[in-house]
Amino acid sequence: MTTAAGGEPLIREVRVTKDEIVAHLADGRVISVPLAWSWRLSEATPPQRANFRLIGAGQGIHWPDVDEDISVEGMLHGSPAPRPGVHPVHEPAKRKASKPRKAGNPPIQRPAGGTGRR
Repeated sequence: MTTAAGGEPLIREVRVTKDEIVAHLADGRVISVPLAWSWRLSEATPPQRANFRLIGAGQGIHWPDVDEDISVEGMLHGSPAPRPGVHPVHEPAKRKASKPRKAGNPPIQRPAGGTGRR
């Protein structure tokens, strides 16, 4: 088995389809990730996607026409490339459910327009 220093897996062969990036590793594994994980490659032409080279003795793949690099570690750990300037959408924080009020305690009424401070 061929690995880099520290036991890192190495890519031996790459195939890019219209939907995914497929990497054959030196240890015999075959891994793939959706092409959509790389917005640059998703928007690239087929000839741009086909123009790649292995970098770091197989630690990653470089596409010079679109300036994209994908590491084998990123593929293994599921790390999609973020689009610059676009922040991930977060779900709004869920509010804690309030306890039901007792029948004898009506809600506090505050005068309109004030801060409620004296």
